[in-house]
Amino acid sequence: MKRVVANEEVCIGCRLCEVWCKVQHSKSKDIIKSFKKEIPMARVHVEEKGAQSFAVQCRHCEEPDCVYSCITGAMYIDEETGQVMHDPERCVGCWTCIMVCHRGAILRDERIRRIASKCDLCPGLEIPACVAHCPNEALTLVEEK
Repeated sequence: MKRVVANEEVCIGCRLCEVWCKVQHSKSKDIIKSFKKEIPMARVHVEEKGAQSFAVQCRHCEEPDCVYSCITGAMYIDEETGQVMHDPERCVGCWTCIMVCHRGAILRDERIRRIASKCDLCPGLEIPACVAHCPNEALTLVEEK
């Protein structure tokens, strides 16, 4: 199982993980177009307190409370990868998954519909955009078995 792990000791709070997550989840995949016209939502967010900062995103838990509490089945475990996934078409915006996520990694996407949004590890990319563009390597992709 792949997971993104944050190391707050080297995070500088630059928020480039958020920027590149937005670009990756935009239609154009172009940094200028995505911010000027599309305005996608980042699926990772940076928490800060004083000089301490770190990125928060879905940890794809082995026992995911979000999946167990989802009333529509929009949150599910991908049988092939073991990753916790989200189907926006099935999501009704009850936000139960947000309430039960003990990491605070599921976000409200209220731009188009009131639905949940979470890290999907950038399907189609070998390394998620947030990890690939982190200048201090505060985010790393780890493979756990």
